[in-house]
Formats: sequence, structure tokens, C-alpha cells
Amino acid sequence: MAAELALFAALGFLLFSLDDLLVDLIYFARRGWRAMTIYRRHPRIDATSLVNGVPGWMVVLIPAWDEAAVISRMLKATLERFDHPDFTLLVGHYRNDPATRLAIAEVTDPRVVSIEVPVAGPTTKADCLNHLYAALVRMEAVAGRRAKALVLHDAEDLVHPLELRLFDRLIERCGVVQLPVVPLIDHASPWIGGHYCDEFAESHGKELVVREAVGAAIPLAGVGCAIGREAITRLASAHDGRPFAGGSMTEDYEMGLRLGALGERTMFVRLPARAGEPGVVASRGHFPASLGAAVRQKARWLGGIAFAGWDRLGWSGGIGERWFRLRDRRGPLAALLLLAGYVAALLWSQLWLASMLGAPLAPQPSPFLTELLQVNFLFLLWRTSMRMSFTAKIYGIGEGIASVPRILTGNLIAILAAGRALFLHAGGGPSKWDKTAHIFPTEASAR
Repeated sequence: MAAELALFAALGFLLFSLDDLLVDLIYFARRGWRAMTIYRRHPRIDATSLVNGVPGWMVVLIPAWDEAAVISRMLKATLERFDHPDFTLLVGHYRNDPATRLAIAEVTDPRVVSIEVPVAGPTTKADCLNHLYAALVRMEAVAGRRAKALVLHDAEDLVHPLELRLFDRLIERCGVVQLPVVPLIDHASPWIGGHYCDEFAESHGKELVVREAVGAAIPLAGVGCAIGREAITRLASAHDGRPFAGGSMTEDYEMGLRLGALGERTMFVRLPARAGEPGVVASRGHFPASLGAAVRQKARWLGGIAFAGWDRLGWSGGIGERWFRLRDRRGPLAALLLLAGYVAALLWSQLWLASMLGAPLAPQPSPFLTELLQVNFLFLLWRTSMRMSFTAKIYGIGEGIASVPRILTGNLIAILAAGRALFLHAGGGPSKWDKTAHIFPTEASAR
């Protein structure tokens, strides 16, 4: 039994490792090519060099359910931080959530517009966003002008001052712009909260870069992203005026792929604010700090992307698009392989312990399995070095080293989340906004 489970896990890990290695090779080949060609002729750009131009009206959509604890502070910080002359914050709340409504009302600034969703909440986040979009259409009719772009943020986000100016300039070149998401360090949750830092450091430092390079659409993260007004109009026209997928729990992910399928260019932009300064223009915020909350959130992502996404989005597009959709949807299989590998390791350890106590010698792994495990160990060393280097680049060498044991935390959460996602999907999927509790960062002045 142990040998069969180990062989199943080892073969799966080998295929996944080769797939990941291809992403790494493309990433480093792209970096090398750009260093030898583009950057020899042109200086590296930064956000400051791109923000000049005639500003347009930028509208930020902020859906909120049960966010009384954070929404007021988030809105005040956002108003203070955004360096842009023309923006509006549209904040959605539900009629049966008076605490959130009152917290929004504390911010008496004409740039903050409170929009009540005329149903009892929560519905889905996408449904709330569709009501905000409808409110924007009404506002545009009254004001006699159109927004240049819609920007998405959550109620706990810490925005970058240059974000809107950067969106304002780049949205003229494409339909969608996604900035990196940089989770904030939670010193009270170094293992669970910290594993988000590691995963986003690698996925938004490498994965999305390669995704764009091979011509695949960029999925939106739901925060720190902008959608051109014409692009979302096209999507709304195709869906009865409701551009956000109301029945989806990962409407942000779907939005990027659906716009890409319409021929809109999707762009991932990772730029320093100023040349020579550390850090990039990004959306920051705290992520779940408890095991239960992390499992719920990961289950929502996994169910929406791997299970429901397969049914809702299919396999359209070119080779690059299909490849990354396959990578997006491998989460449940990865969790199964992890579970098989851990069970096999547990069984082998029990057999080894029994032999140490005098039991007959346990069957030894076959030569093929032994060689396969050795190859996978080398791949594991490579993967951990990648994770450590990308985490250290953003958070420092200490967090980079901590990212290695945090891989075990991520694996545990992935296994539990896959089980929850499968259970929910078998029951028809969640029917309402399955959100986790949020906190707003105390380091609101951080850049």
C-alpha cells in the first residue's frame, strides 16, 4: 500500500515539477532576453515616468458586507493616499447591514458615494459589484460624462498613492491592468498568514509574468486592478448589463479571462514607484490568519477556479491560454497527490519503526521508485530555492528562509481546502458571499 501510494504521488509530482520548470525556464529566458536587448537600448521605466498625461475620471468599486470594523478606516486612508485629481469611490452595502452603512457615512467626503444593494445580504460579491456598476451607469447619465476605467478594491485594502495615475495612463493601451498583490506580514500569524506572502511573492513575481509572455489572459485578483470603460461595456452588453458573473465565487478571476476571450488585451504591470527604490506599486492588505479562515478562502478560490471554472469557462484560446487554464485547475489533483505522499510517508515510517523494534524487515522501495524519489528530491530543492528567493526579494532574507518550512503549512491548507471545495461543489456550490473577517493594517502610512 505504501509503495503504491508513493509511486502515484511521485509520478504526479514529477509531471507537476516539469510543468513548473517550464515556467521557470520561460521566466529566466525572458529576463535574459530583455536584459540583452531592450534594457541595453532603453532605461528601465518606473511608475513616476508613466503617470504624466491628461487625467480621466477613475471610479473605484468597493463591495462591502459586514465590514463595519474596517470600511471607515479604509476609505479615509484611500482618500488620503490616492494621488489623482478625479476619482470616485463607489461603496456597496446591503439594506440589512446597518453597521456597515453607518461606518461608510462617517466618511463625509463627496468623492465617497454609498450605494445600497436593495436586497437582504449577503448575495454574492459579483452581485454586489453588478449593483455598483448599474449605479455608475446612472451617475454617468446624470453627470454627462463617462468614467475612464473601473478599479476594483476590497474593504481591507491599503492602496498605493500612484495606483490611479498608473492605471489612468496604462488603460489607454489595453482593456485590463492588474498590479501585484503584496500581502502584509502578520506577526501574530507567521505560519498561516505568512504562507500567503510566499505564494503571492512567487505567483505575482513570476507566474503572471510568464502568463502574459505566452499570450494567456491575466486573471484579475479582485483588488489592485483596472478595467477600461469600453472593455467592461462590451462585457456588460453580452450579459444583459451585468458584467460580473453573478453566480461565480471567483468573479474576478473569470473577469480577466472573459475579457481576454473578447479580444481585450490584459496586462500585468510590476513597476517600482521610482527608479532605484525598493518595492513596487501594488495593492497591500492582510490575509486570513487562522487555519479555518484560510481553508474557507482557499476552498472558495479552488472551487471557483478548478471546479466551477471548468464548467463556466471551458478550454478556449490558444496553446498558452489552455496551458495556464490547465495549471489553474490542477489544484484538486495537487492536493490529492500531497495527501497520498504524506500517507505513504507515514506508512513507511511506521514500517521502519516496526522493523527497529524487531518486526520482519519491511519491503523496500523498488529501484524505479527509489530513482524517482531522488529526482523529485532534486526538483523539491529547486522549488524551495525559487520560493525562498522570490519571498526574500520582497520581504527580506528572514522571511525567505521562513518560507521553506511554511511550504508544509501551505500543503496542509491546500489539502483541507480541496476537501471543502469538493464537498461544496457536490452540493451545488456556495450560494452566497462566503467571506472571511477582515482587519485594516495599522501601518496605513506605509508605502
